[in-house]
Amino acid sequence: MTSTPSSLPPSGPLAPLILASKSPARTKILTEAGIPHRILVSAVDEDAVVEQHPDAGPAETALLLARAKAEAVASLPEADGALVLGCDSVFEFGGEALGKPYTPEVAAERLRAMSGRAGILHTGHWLVDCRDGVLSSSGELASAGVEFTEMSDGEIAAYVATGEPLHCAGSFTIDGLGGAFLARVDGDPHTVVGLSVSTLRTLLTRTGVRFTDFWAAAVVR
Repeated sequence: MTSTPSSLPPSGPLAPLILASKSPARTKILTEAGIPHRILVSAVDEDAVVEQHPDAGPAETALLLARAKAEAVASLPEADGALVLGCDSVFEFGGEALGKPYTPEVAAERLRAMSGRAGILHTGHWLVDCRDGVLSSSGELASAGVEFTEMSDGEIAAYVATGEPLHCAGSFTIDGLGGAFLARVDGDPHTVVGLSVSTLRTLLTRTGVRFTDFWAAAVVR
């Protein structure tokens, strides 16, 4: 039987949380949620992970990448005694997985196709518990529907020229300039940004850690 937050036993010293991501949006979410953390970026080859799982759908791919990042960082000496969180986002559009476009041409092509249509943003979360010298881990997927407004060619060109969509899953953001082109989000908006706080709470609960304990730690610091 899984413990609920209210039934967890009294917790001991709080383990530090490591975010295995260099995403400013994710660290901002954690900070605003009152979760002290440090960043340790993995050297995972995302393309290689995807190639190793050719039959994985967009949702499974997001979870696979999150797990790869978390486990890579958890294997480092710096992660000893910590909780390591890996996240990765994949945008599902027309049944295909869309990662980061990297080039203006690809970003513009995608945005033209997405104009006035909808897709699903999947964010995988994987938490590795590095306490007590024995690694244990679990993951959860969070997904949210995203509906776009109609975008003119001029608006798409202007958005791509800012450079913002080039390094974002699906070629857009919700918490930046791209928010102007989102008509509706069906689900947790944090999922679209790249880290669902409620999903993290679920994962922490499985390790016996209360989400609210981090608030107390933040006050002490």
